[in-house]
Amino acid sequence: MGIEIEPLHPLYGARLHGVDIRAPIGDEMFAQIKAAMATYAVCVIGHDAPPSNEAHIAFSARLGPLQRSAQKIAGTGERVPYPEIVDQSNLDEVGEIYADDDRRLAYKRANRLWHTDMSFYDVRATYSLLSAHAVPPSGAETEFTDMRAVWDALPLSLKDEVAGLVAEHSYWHSRVLGGGPEPTEEERRTRPPARHPLAHVHAPSGRTALYLASHVCGVVGWPQDQARKLLDELMSFATQPRFVYAHQWRLGDVLIWDNLATMHRATPFDDRLYRRDMRRTTCRERALA
Repeated sequence: MGIEIEPLHPLYGARLHGVDIRAPIGDEMFAQIKAAMATYAVCVIGHDAPPSNEAHIAFSARLGPLQRSAQKIAGTGERVPYPEIVDQSNLDEVGEIYADDDRRLAYKRANRLWHTDMSFYDVRATYSLLSAHAVPPSGAETEFTDMRAVWDALPLSLKDEVAGLVAEHSYWHSRVLGGGPEPTEEERRTRPPARHPLAHVHAPSGRTALYLASHVCGVVGWPQDQARKLLDELMSFATQPRFVYAHQWRLGDVLIWDNLATMHRATPFDDRLYRRDMRRTTCRERALA
């Protein structure tokens, strides 16, 4: 039985019907999923109940080498004891909603800035898979923009300006930009900056994509004010409503996106009142030792 594809946006994004990652998926169906991702870049697979952590990890591992053991904020525990899973909830290690003064809550809110997962690493993220275990009654959509479509629409003058430029990405830059506290020196050492081209060829589709994120803190070789002007112009262009798809979460959704083709951001909700339990796995360009 084949996959039924329901487009979600005129430019990209699809819901894949007939897939359940809680059960074994044959090679033919898996190839169809990969082909859909190459075309649509953002795909959602719905379930009547969230997949187990083990099923989530097993399916993700078929898409590429998994990120493991993400660094924790200093002095905190963990709620989901799987090194492959990034806990993107507003819940502490015992499952309670974060206190107002918890550093993790401030850093999580920085995810409301447009970004690309793990661009602050030398070995970039490819696919991210976010599984919905608890969804607030309203708000908390995840918004996307397809950076291939953005590149296609970018004025030629901007394409010429971007060609060959390299940007520096810093995790701590976006955390502080999003309202979080200044990191400790110990925390800074856990995630040094990384450098990546501002535009690249997205291998699965063969299309050129802009590679941008709130993590970008400068352009190599450019004065800061000149770099900031260009980066702000590109970000404003890339996040126009015509490029944006807002995913409205359902319990049991597993949303897959390609970080080398898209940017995304969380949107606000009352994170002091409602539980939002989201668990993410992330694939990398290559396995790390």
